[in-house]
Amino acid sequence: MSTEAAEGQAPGAAAERGAGAGQPSDGPLRVALLSYRSKPHCGGQGIYLRHVSRELAALGHHVEVFSGQPYPELEPGPVLRALPSLDLYRDEDPFRTPGLREYRNWIDVLEVATMWTGAFPEPRTFGIRAARALRERVADFDVVHDNQVLASGMLRIARMLPLVTSIHHPISVDRRIELKAAHGFSRLSKRRWYSFVRMQARVARNVGPIMTGSESSRADILRDFKVPPENVQVVPLGVDTRLFHPRPEPRVPGRVVAVASADSPVKGVATLLRAYAKLITDRDAELTLVSKLTPDGPTARLLADLELGTRVRFVSGISDGDLATLLASAEIAVVPSLYEGFSLPAVEHMASGTPLVASRTGAVPEVVGDAAMLVKPGDPEELAAALRGLLDSPAERARLSAAALERVAERFAWTAVAKATVAQYRRAIAARAAARTGGAGTTPC
Repeated sequence: MSTEAAEGQAPGAAAERGAGAGQPSDGPLRVALLSYRSKPHCGGQGIYLRHVSRELAALGHHVEVFSGQPYPELEPGPVLRALPSLDLYRDEDPFRTPGLREYRNWIDVLEVATMWTGAFPEPRTFGIRAARALRERVADFDVVHDNQVLASGMLRIARMLPLVTSIHHPISVDRRIELKAAHGFSRLSKRRWYSFVRMQARVARNVGPIMTGSESSRADILRDFKVPPENVQVVPLGVDTRLFHPRPEPRVPGRVVAVASADSPVKGVATLLRAYAKLITDRDAELTLVSKLTPDGPTARLLADLELGTRVRFVSGISDGDLATLLASAEIAVVPSLYEGFSLPAVEHMASGTPLVASRTGAVPEVVGDAAMLVKPGDPEELAAALRGLLDSPAERARLSAAALERVAERFAWTAVAKATVAQYRRAIAARAAARTGGAGTTPC
């Protein structure tokens, strides 16, 4: 047996104490929620974790969040259990070389060695750390919820406790888009970076119940990861309407806002910048991007090529309250992505009552319905025309704003997400109990 495999083996007695033994079918559950990184203000995984953990705790369940860096900013209720990595990709020092005193065990060595060979190690090494941590605490939990780690360690955890997995969208889609945009050596390096996707596909086929936010993501998971259809259930995501809502203050004339990772090709920032460059030739508009601009990165170079310079404002590291205020101050919001498995920013824009222009791709049409203007992804001409038309039409902006608020009220609430998630937990617990006793029981999803 390999060292890695040995690390994931649960003692037999401890394993027997877990798996929801003695829990009433409708009583409070003890939940271990796992996330290899939980960036609190951007990236769907961290935002999802913060909201769903809060709502699970509000329903009376005990929730412990196991996370690597960057750690989440949890609201009252859930408890954070830090599983520190070497944090090799921290914003202020990415791809750093740790000092010798920072190494704690062979997992840290594996993490650095994987990075040095051009691959992304965090899902795999977090999975090993999580399996070790839960091996010592099997009796403390009824169910484990994997927030898109999909590492080999999850298979070992699934032998200890019932496991439910969230896949917001398969990273295979990001890999496909980035490889298409890459050339030469960059293409080889992208292939190496995304090598963890093969592990995620293998794990997804073997972990049982999976939740995803849209029918579009479900179709992508079935196609790319070859998961049995009966194992994947759609549980739409929610929006925090305590924060994201219209404000009484007037919107800033001509303000366009987008929330998107600047240098990720899949988020379509290059398309937005090209569209904005066309727009300001004959319209007075300002663009604010909620994103961190990397000096000398592809977006910084494109800004220089388009001679936009200081015309585009980049905002990062702001509080949730400031973000909500910013979104509600804009006349138009944009989701320019080449692909989205759900798009929490789209729902946050709609909850703010901000008229939305979004790409007709992935789950976006399913999420926004008739509450947004849809354009062809990757087409700056069509995007510029849509922005121009909305800036010129207060009536259309008012119509889209009203439709967005109505759609959010009807479809997207975190309390409903948490209740649907608990239903998946109970199915997984019941299926495991039935498998152990040899009864018919409830099948997992």
